[in-house]
Amino acid sequence: MLAKRIIPCLDIKDSRVVKGVNFVDLKDAGDPVENAKVYQKEGADELVFLDITASFQKRKTVVELVKEVSQVIFMPFTVGGGIKCNEDIREILLAGADKVSINSSAVERPQMIIEASNIFGSQCIVVAIDAKRKAQSAKREINSWEVYTHGGRKPTGIDVVNWAKKVESLGAGEILLTSMDCDGMKKGFDLSLTKAISDAVNIPVIASGGAGKLDHFSDLFKRTKATGALAASIFHYREIAISQIKQRLNQEKINIRL
Repeated sequence: MLAKRIIPCLDIKDSRVVKGVNFVDLKDAGDPVENAKVYQKEGADELVFLDITASFQKRKTVVELVKEVSQVIFMPFTVGGGIKCNEDIREILLAGADKVSINSSAVERPQMIIEASNIFGSQCIVVAIDAKRKAQSAKREINSWEVYTHGGRKPTGIDVVNWAKKVESLGAGEILLTSMDCDGMKKGFDLSLTKAISDAVNIPVIASGGAGKLDHFSDLFKRTKATGALAASIFHYREIAISQIKQRLNQEKINIRL
């Protein structure tokens, strides 16, 4: 069984770490490099760096900042935001990333997943999925979610479960699944969403959106097949230490890297 991973996320805007609620009302959360140093010291299993306005602003990820972060960490490092082609992927990997995360460009041109996984290996290609519960789903108590792109600004009409299955078939090595409904709420991960996706695919699924206390992590790993838990504000504002989470999970016999 794969060890479960605890993954801090650096959401980047204007070269600063930011955090919001439901993808809006962004507030400053510090310097990316200094935060990365802290997470390296605390024993994070991986680090994710997302340039959250790159796609919306139609520009590339801040490569120089990626280089600076990569130089102070020794854990697996995933970078996303504004990656549109194989040359962008190559540039990010050469800057020090181990994996790249693609979202909007994958939806716009699914063939990119095939090309990228063939060139760089599927282990390098993470497809990020920003999911929002459909209005009729909540009313009828039917679990159904829609894929959003461009930093959560653009609804696509694509069903999340179907899209997850498709990206796996196209060669994605991992899915980074974010619940837009739970993002920043600190009321727990969307377990229904995460279970639906992690049951539907055989590749690793990282759950994101909603972490607020220790119980949320153990609930996620006990009730879904997610292999990673990503969080931001609770780490950036030093509300919960990564070591605390790992101690709790270890006490509950959940397989983690201490």
